[in-house]
Amino acid sequence: MANHIFILASVMLIAGVFGGLINFYQMNQGDSDPASLPRCIVMGVGAAFLVPVVLNLVNSDLVLEIQGDPSRLLIYTGYCLIAAVASRLVIVNMGERILREATQARILSDNVHHDLRMMQEELLPLIATETEQDPESDGNQGPLEMEGELDVTSAKVLKTLGRGRYIFRSIAGLCHEASADETTMSKTLNVLVARNLAGKVSGAKGVRWYVTEKGRRVMDMIA
Repeated sequence: MANHIFILASVMLIAGVFGGLINFYQMNQGDSDPASLPRCIVMGVGAAFLVPVVLNLVNSDLVLEIQGDPSRLLIYTGYCLIAAVASRLVIVNMGERILREATQARILSDNVHHDLRMMQEELLPLIATETEQDPESDGNQGPLEMEGELDVTSAKVLKTLGRGRYIFRSIAGLCHEASADETTMSKTLNVLVARNLAGKVSGAKGVRWYVTEKGRRVMDMIA
């Protein structure tokens, strides 16, 4: 009986190693990972040693039949080799699953990062508008130096931008309220942005414009 178990264990070990080698050369032809070979052999041997458990689950008497008919050992060896080679599916499927989940996690992380950046761009002007600044920190109450006087159109657009119902305004709403065409409004807004009197953010609903703190101070001067 002891010799029988030793023979079966030897068959499983040899089939496991051989199956692991088959998997290694199939999967790692261009791979220089030194851990690939031991990993494949361990997976093959482990799968081969599970063959008796599988045979027991299906109520097979092959292990006992080998004692009476040594030729049945060839069939048992084939089962062990099939199990060892099939362990490749476990390695491949696990690797693909991990790679797929990592890719999905990266995409989700990029989307969250993008949404947070857009939210930050939208909230910063709102926070700056609703927060009183210290005069010593930014000269908020000091004399305002202007590079040049605003023309009538720019002054009108600045007033429309800062005195509307909404903090973030669309070009269509500004054009309707200021009775101006979209081309003129767009050029004027870009001039105000260049002079740091206005700003713009890109949100889910498109580009929106807002008046800066400097723009509010200028707006109070020309009121």
